[in-house]
Amino acid sequence: MSEASPELSNPRAPRAVAARRLASRSFRAKQELFLAEGPQAVREAAELDGVLVELFATREAADRYGEIVQAAGRQGSKITIATPDVVQSLSETVTPQGLIGVCRFLNVPLEDFLAERTPKLVALLAHVRDPGNAGTVIRCADAAGADLVVLTAQSVDVYNPKAVRASAGSLFHVPVALDVSAADAVGALRAAGLLILAADGTGAADLDDELDSGRLAQPTCWMFGNEAWGLPEALLGLADEAVRVPIHGRAESLNLATASAVCLYSSARAQR
Repeated sequence: MSEASPELSNPRAPRAVAARRLASRSFRAKQELFLAEGPQAVREAAELDGVLVELFATREAADRYGEIVQAAGRQGSKITIATPDVVQSLSETVTPQGLIGVCRFLNVPLEDFLAERTPKLVALLAHVRDPGNAGTVIRCADAAGADLVVLTAQSVDVYNPKAVRASAGSLFHVPVALDVSAADAVGALRAAGLLILAADGTGAADLDDELDSGRLAQPTCWMFGNEAWGLPEALLGLADEAVRVPIHGRAESLNLATASAVCLYSSARAQR
């Protein structure tokens, strides 16, 4: 284990209090910092230059995940050995795994990203309010090889602890653009040459037909809407096509995360 500060045992110590305040969206935004919990997320953060600011670890976790602590030390992260009570005070899970990282924001401005490269596959989340769903879509986008995820200003904070956990480390892999309007995002992505497809349960186009036709082989942005009511007409009108995932059984519909995985993987298959 690399060198660490003396054990932090007081949950009311200033560093612990400051880290705990990152549970608040307004405080995260002010500090441009967020918490990443568990070995998977912390491992990914420790592989990026300048992202992991501080690592809180119990002695047991530091011994068990020594390679993660060493990676954090190599990046210059502050390593704080803390008692289980302190780590528990920072955690939002019932059984913390003993590692919690304080990380810098990762988002990139959409215009800056598009100025440097033209993406082939993008997931655009419009009015997505559930942090677990947002994190899972980021995980799906990462698995499908997407180049970018965009969250509109009306969507949940991607640095919400539940969203970070649900991304299972993928938040550290896929560039994320935040706080843009759906109209501005669609305009910029269309200008970059992307086809804009809206995932909609009542869409006129069938996903299987789109895949069979070869249309999905072109650079594509998939637009996903709110978990409960989907995409409103105004946003559907921004898309080149509204596409439904065919339901072959008796299920009424697919949830957001499942639908996003099916759509993104369909594009990934066509593009490869």
